[in-house]
Amino acid sequence: MHPHLWYPYTQAKTAPAPLKVKSAQGIWLELEDGRRLIDCISSWWVNLHGHAHPKIAAAIAEQASRLEQVIFAGFTHDPAEQVAEQLVKKLPANLNRVFYSDNGSTAVEVALKMAYQYWINQGQKRGTFIAFEGAYHGDTFGTMAVGARSLFTQVFADLLFEVEFVPFPATYWGDEPADRETQVLTEVRQRLESQPERYAGIIIEPLVQGAGGMRMCRTGFLQQLAALTRQHQSLLIFDEVMTGFGRTGDWFACLKAQVQPDIVCLSKGITGGFLPLSVTVCTEAIYEAFYSDDPTKTLYHGHSYTANPLGCAAALASWQLMVENESAFMTMETQHQRHLQELQDHSKVQRLRVTGTIAAMDVVTVDQPGYLNQIGPQIRQKAIQQGLLLRPLGQVLYLMPPYCITEAELAEVYTKIRRILDAL
Repeated sequence: MHPHLWYPYTQAKTAPAPLKVKSAQGIWLELEDGRRLIDCISSWWVNLHGHAHPKIAAAIAEQASRLEQVIFAGFTHDPAEQVAEQLVKKLPANLNRVFYSDNGSTAVEVALKMAYQYWINQGQKRGTFIAFEGAYHGDTFGTMAVGARSLFTQVFADLLFEVEFVPFPATYWGDEPADRETQVLTEVRQRLESQPERYAGIIIEPLVQGAGGMRMCRTGFLQQLAALTRQHQSLLIFDEVMTGFGRTGDWFACLKAQVQPDIVCLSKGITGGFLPLSVTVCTEAIYEAFYSDDPTKTLYHGHSYTANPLGCAAALASWQLMVENESAFMTMETQHQRHLQELQDHSKVQRLRVTGTIAAMDVVTVDQPGYLNQIGPQIRQKAIQQGLLLRPLGQVLYLMPPYCITEAELAEVYTKIRRILDAL
């Protein structure tokens, strides 16, 4: 371990020494010792187009020569306006106001503040959110509050505001979740009907819960949840920090599900993995609740690097690459399905599932399921020996590769995964 660094999600006393990466290109990471790894998880889900893409690098360099940063309170600039315009064109028609921040947690934090103050500005105090068991929305206090009570949050439990959780109707190949979906929707309906003035909104990771174990739900469930939210005049927040920008096989999960949320949170892939940036996009109705002569109705939130021009330039270049390579993320699900079918009878895996570019399976183990399941570190080490970067979520093994991966390279990844499973 480096004597001056503190690594994330790492118990330094027991963790193996980190691997030093010297360079990266496309799907490949090159280590200091010369080994090469296929980045099967897009480096924490951010590298949409692979590493060091020249078009994004060039866009950042060109922007840096003109305007690298300016305060975004009282000023504006072309890259920020252009990113907002592109997003609004593609997102559902009701979403048309873009608020910038700098990472996924803060994008969700902004959404929660928007939703809460939206009601305050209208003379209502709706102080409770409905969230889903197994959710992960970030590591700030607000986002921990709406996330599942877990290893990540337990130390801070006494500091988190009240949230009501309902089950997430996760499903997988060969499962029939209709009864579970009905039960969840009934529970949500009962809460909204019994105390409609209580709830500021409902927050969900649409289609795929990420850090909670790549748990997947159906589009029909999201459509019914949205209908319930509208019927009872609450707000629906989609946390698309991970699912946005092609990950679910469409540009955004809300488009794939044909749902119009009131607020959507976007980050991770927004700059193609080059720079921190995030946005929270809301409806005109929400924006209008803050548009006032009364200064107390202002959304008092901001960041030093809000709408950073370099990040926005990277986002524009990444967006153009998505336009040019749309078929890559729209067809990857078919490739995953073919390889998963070859694994579905393997004795070491169960609950196979896929949504768009994300494939996942539970590895069979006698240990307690969850983030601390020790099969995860074993798989990670065996994967490095096979030339793969995999980072299982406990017993959940998943793939989320960059869109530039070829069919042959993806086939190689699955071949090596089979070897790893055979060796467990």
